[in-house]
Amino acid sequence: MRNPTPLENSRLSDLVAGVVIIAILYFARVVFIPLALALLFSLLLTPPVTFLERIKCPRVLAIFLVVLILVGLMSLIGWKASQQFVALMNDLPEYQDTAQSKIRALKGDTGRTLNKASDTLKELGKEIVANAPGSAAAEGKRKKPEEAGSSPARPLAVQVVPPANPIESLRSVLGPIWTAGMVTVFTLFILVGREDLRNRFIRLAGGGQLNVMTQALDETTHRLNRYLFLQLVVNSGYGVIVGTGLYLIGIPHASLWGVCAAVFRFLPYVGAPAAALLPIISALAVLPGWHSALLTAGLFLGVELTVSNVVEPFLYGAHVGLSALAILVAAIFWTLIWGFPGLVLSTPLTVCLVVLGRYVPHLSFLNVLFGDEPVLPVHAQFYQRLLAADQDEARQILEAYLKDKPTEELYDSVVIPALTLAEHDRHRNGLDEARQNFIYQSTRELIEELGENSDQNPKEGRPGDFTKLSLNGREESGGLEVLCIPVRDEADEIVGVLVARALERQGHTALSIPISTTAEMLSQVAELKPGVVCLSALPPFAVGHARALYLKIRTQFPGLDIVVCLWHFEGDLQKVMARIKLSRGHGLFTTLPEVLQHIAFRAKTLTSREMTPEHSLERPT
Repeated sequence: MRNPTPLENSRLSDLVAGVVIIAILYFARVVFIPLALALLFSLLLTPPVTFLERIKCPRVLAIFLVVLILVGLMSLIGWKASQQFVALMNDLPEYQDTAQSKIRALKGDTGRTLNKASDTLKELGKEIVANAPGSAAAEGKRKKPEEAGSSPARPLAVQVVPPANPIESLRSVLGPIWTAGMVTVFTLFILVGREDLRNRFIRLAGGGQLNVMTQALDETTHRLNRYLFLQLVVNSGYGVIVGTGLYLIGIPHASLWGVCAAVFRFLPYVGAPAAALLPIISALAVLPGWHSALLTAGLFLGVELTVSNVVEPFLYGAHVGLSALAILVAAIFWTLIWGFPGLVLSTPLTVCLVVLGRYVPHLSFLNVLFGDEPVLPVHAQFYQRLLAADQDEARQILEAYLKDKPTEELYDSVVIPALTLAEHDRHRNGLDEARQNFIYQSTRELIEELGENSDQNPKEGRPGDFTKLSLNGREESGGLEVLCIPVRDEADEIVGVLVARALERQGHTALSIPISTTAEMLSQVAELKPGVVCLSALPPFAVGHARALYLKIRTQFPGLDIVVCLWHFEGDLQKVMARIKLSRGHGLFTTLPEVLQHIAFRAKTLTSREMTPEHSLERPT
């Protein structure tokens, strides 16, 4: 029996720690719920308290004034809402006739027909049971049983109902008051000693990493402050719009439903439907006809869609850093362990966990699972879809990237890194031949398709149309003649095609030749006589092959301008240049923009030299 590895032990300990933490949160929710609510209230109240402190108001007095104003506003809103609620309860008997008439209208002739059929089936069933041999109903026809309590032989059973527990009744009444008191006390203490509490938290959770924990705490505070404030503003506006709309429709007690809509909308997912349900029922029960209920439903639907899809994305920007699925999962999880308060606190608490996951390595899985940032870069997404043989989604990734980025950046930031990943997997024997061929063929097709649909190509024709130039090595437009040569395999060849396309878009004439033997590629160099040769090589085993091909080309064509491209090479370039024995004037580059800039500079230099009469440029041979 093998012993578990240290990694397995670490994962097991993390799992046990997670289970223990969840158990503590569940069984100690009486303390943690008021504490979490107090932290949120303290975040909301800290900015006004800080403002009062800046104008020389003592902290205790500033906290007292802010809390007093908050309690006064909440009491005023609650008092007004309670008045509306009492009036609604008093008006309920008046709405009974309208509600009953609509229920009868819903039944109609179809409902009466179904009721008759149902009654007939019930009567038939009773007859079958009554006439069945040995049944209780058949025996009852012969002898009627005595009812309980009709004689001493059939006494009436007495059920003893225990009296209500006054302690439980008192607890149900005082429970919310006790929670509100604990929240108030916690909030006051947090506001009074917020600096000391912050320092203790950094010391406890930081483990000496002051910079990391300071960044995490600042980001958490900023996100939660922004989220809570904007939620308060948006939901208040939401309630005002709903209340005004319901008043115009003619729904009684519209202000009450507006307040309910603003409060309920703090609950993710379920808040808006719950806020719309009662006004719709009220419209059905109070007003004649159906148009008022339909207008009410349309009002809630229109306002909710507008706020969710237009107002909130505009105000929140990147929102709170949570994905939509994360908000749903968080709402379910916190509701299961903390009940209704957990639903209210689900989004802020999950934001805290996701931010900590960005800075604490052991919690990084939280940021991966619940964060809204893409966990895979675009080039990895593109390569993964090619691995899954999903060419359509791979095309969608490239097209989405091209909406905001130029084609050259797509080549350099997506396609070339994806081919680099493929090369790494191929050299580790992680790709079979069929999948490797699919990746290369799909990449070629997608490049061709995107090239045909691109409007950025200023030249007629396609890359690969290698036009013979004049002896000065350029066309009349001033472009250089560039030959892209793959160093080793098909991936290098595909990148050579990308380079040729990018050069064509900049006004140069370029050609990428297919991979073949070294002798054949050297013969093409001699035949085409380019002005610049670009060697395309992808890691990981690119340096040795690039060095061998470079030395042969330099030896056979000593005056030729050679550019060596080690795409996205991350090693020491000085050591690589020394290993390749790069001659002076030749370039070594790792990105496509560097190559394009070098070729553009060479073309500009060539043009300026031609404009000088005393200089003549001879084509290298």
